[in-house]
Amino acid sequence: MMGSVVDIPLWAAIAVAFFLLLGAALTLIGAIGFLRLPSFYERIHAPTLGTSWGIGGIMLASMIYFTLSSQRLVIHEILIGIFVTITTPVTLMLLARAALHRDRAERDENVPSKVREERQE
Repeated sequence: MMGSVVDIPLWAAIAVAFFLLLGAALTLIGAIGFLRLPSFYERIHAPTLGTSWGIGGIMLASMIYFTLSSQRLVIHEILIGIFVTITTPVTLMLLARAALHRDRAERDENVPSKVREERQE
């Protein structure tokens, strides 16, 4: 069975194209940041933002398109967005802490050492 072509209104096609391009651009920016930034600690930040916001744009485009093409409300993509929004920062934090622990154990000079604040009053 061949896929059928669905006509959607012009305003919806423009919105879908806009959100797809926005999501793809943000993901590309995150990938470029991953390649260009010099240290591990800087590199892990760019892809997480690109992934979170990039998936948001693609998710919105998908919701608009499939809601109009199937003529029913399609919002299950929100679950994907919630999952990505929750897991991406947690993964960033775990990776950063593991790298920081490793670098401190190896006594890397480029990593800040633990600071104990002693308040003298």
